[in-house]
Amino acid sequence: MIILGMFLCIAAIGILCWLLFTLAIFALPLFVGVSAGTWAFNTGAGWPGAILVGSLAAGLTLGVGQILLGVVRPIWAKLAITLVFIAPAIVAGYHASHGIAKHMMPSEIWQIVFSVIGAVAVGVTAYLRVAGMTAADQSGRDVVRA
Repeated sequence: MIILGMFLCIAAIGILCWLLFTLAIFALPLFVGVSAGTWAFNTGAGWPGAILVGSLAAGLTLGVGQILLGVVRPIWAKLAITLVFIAPAIVAGYHASHGIAKHMMPSEIWQIVFSVIGAVAVGVTAYLRVAGMTAADQSGRDVVRA
């Protein structure tokens, strides 16, 4: 049973890391949606209104980000938009890695080291995903020039 528990623990960590890497680019829309939903709830909208406002704010944030990445031409502006989406992913990656590292090792220094490594890995993954969305949008744009 102890060996089964270790394998289940490793599988759970793998699944959580996969989820973190997959959903990293949605950290900014999630933060915006939760903030807008909390604001709506505190102003008296109730649960349904808060969920509706949060969902609309999150969707609008993701949609505007994708439109801006497709429309904006200067590379420095695209990099700035990409960094706006990547910064919350890095913060989320740090805290997720730190939560896992706290359970795995007693040394606080090594916890921070592995948390920073996890944050960098999540940041790079989020950057590649956002850059991949931009490259997919731009793939057929410059094919025909007269």
